[in-house]
Amino acid sequence: MYNATEQFAEINQANVAQATKLAALALENAEKFAKVNLLTAKAALAQGVESAQAVTAVKDVQQLLALNTTLAEANLQTALGYSKNLYELATEAQAQYTALVEESLAAYTKGVAGWVDKAAKSAPAGSEVAVNAFKQGFAASTAAFDQFSKASKQVVSLADASVRAAAANASKAATVAKGRKAA
Repeated sequence: MYNATEQFAEINQANVAQATKLAALALENAEKFAKVNLLTAKAALAQGVESAQAVTAVKDVQQLLALNTTLAEANLQTALGYSKNLYELATEAQAQYTALVEESLAAYTKGVAGWVDKAAKSAPAGSEVAVNAFKQGFAASTAAFDQFSKASKQVVSLADASVRAAAANASKAATVAKGRKAA
């Protein structure tokens, strides 16, 4: 015999499990971002102290200009490194969230399909048309979501390639500028 209450309870239990996974993932990623920010703040403080000490040792204008260039390059490299770390963490987090959503959707789709099959078996005679219409609509929405998911992955992949190329170009530009000033 078909018991809809038990099936809804199972779906709710699955939803609670997914919400727990989502919360744990969010906390894990927040911890990673906080760690990167704390390490960056410590490094910035150390770099600031080092820079201040270097400025106090300057004896003439030529040294001051050279030090200014060196410090600017160091700050640029630090900023690029920090941005790269944040981007990599964000990309990793996005991949984890995507995997969780895909897992949840697969479980949901499987649960709804099972629910429809069980409901169809206990449906009154003559309701086959409505059940088939629901199944077709559900299949169409699942297929549409799959297409949307594939398109989203392509957009994310293109955006990732663009960001990585821009970061590489910025790093090359900083290296070229450093080489020009040394010459």
